Amino acid sequence: MATMQQVADRAGVSIATVSFVVNGTKYVTPATTARVRAAMRDLKFRGNVVARALASRRTRIIALLFPTTGDRFSPTTSQFFMSAAERASERGYHLVLWPVDPAGDDLDDLVSGGLVDGVILMEVRMDDPRVAVLTDLDVPFTLIGRTRDSSGLPYVDIDFETTITDSIDHLAALGHRRFGLVLEDLEGTPMAGYAPHLRAEATFASRLAGPGLHGTVTYAGPGSEGGRAAASEMLEADPDVSAVLVMKDDSSAGLLVGLYAAGRRVPEDVSVLSIASSETNADQHYPRLSTMVAPGRELGTRAADALIDQLDGTSDDLPHFLLPCTLRTAESTAPAPGA
Repeated sequence: MATMQQVADRAGVSIATVSFVVNGTKYVTPATTARVRAAMRDLKFRGNVVARALASRRTRIIALLFPTTGDRFSPTTSQFFMSAAERASERGYHLVLWPVDPAGDDLDDLVSGGLVDGVILMEVRMDDPRVAVLTDLDVPFTLIGRTRDSSGLPYVDIDFETTITDSIDHLAALGHRRFGLVLEDLEGTPMAGYAPHLRAEATFASRLAGPGLHGTVTYAGPGSEGGRAAASEMLEADPDVSAVLVMKDDSSAGLLVGLYAAGRRVPEDVSVLSIASSETNADQHYPRLSTMVAPGRELGTRAADALIDQLDGTSDDLPHFLLPCTLRTAESTAPAPGA
């Protein structure tokens, strides 16, 4: 088995530099790090993770906590995970995806057992019990999302207030005055109180409170069938709706089918705008969906940086990052009928 000295000789650096790269204890330039890692691969050098953890009292492993309830792993979630993992690796950490109970009852085993140095918490609810558990356990953490009052918590999140406002403004500029919003039906589930939905719904109602505007909210069940039922319910509540915002990827196709089944053409009769989704998902539909594209990669990168800065002591600032979605127009939105 190769030694650290052999790696240092091959990379043309000191043994201390190899140690810094292996243990992540000091900053090493990306070029030098790449040279050391190449030497490690060539020599098949393997550091002893357990020994390093015992020596430093750190595992250099961080966990991305994801709720165990329902099928909530979307393309946007995948972007969060992959970008956070890439950033963690760049900074000398390993990131693992760790399913947890929505109530946080199993967090004590994960944290108290010393399995991870810190955690990133996803799918945050307005009053999320997992935040209180992590605070009591005194473990470093960062949120991808916001609770009702996150002023004292580190977080990165989609700016849903700006995203919904921009969505309505875009459609209003096309002449639309009657709007629908389709959200996931989470009532009675462990994910009730899901913060993104509550923020989106509150902003939707506030923005449409002005004269001449009308809004209807519909809650969709699982999958394509949930989307078809939501379309039927939406049209029953407001037969003249001309623009629908949908914030539920797995029901978007069903929503389009439901509108067509009711004799509504997209976008000639009803425009459809997908919220906080991805271009990849949008392009799988007919017509291709106009989309408020979620900043998934940037959120994942910022979340990893925010947590690792805590762990490495490189910043005392409490990160509060809000990133709005960006509009990508496609084939599912058009001027309102008669506009």
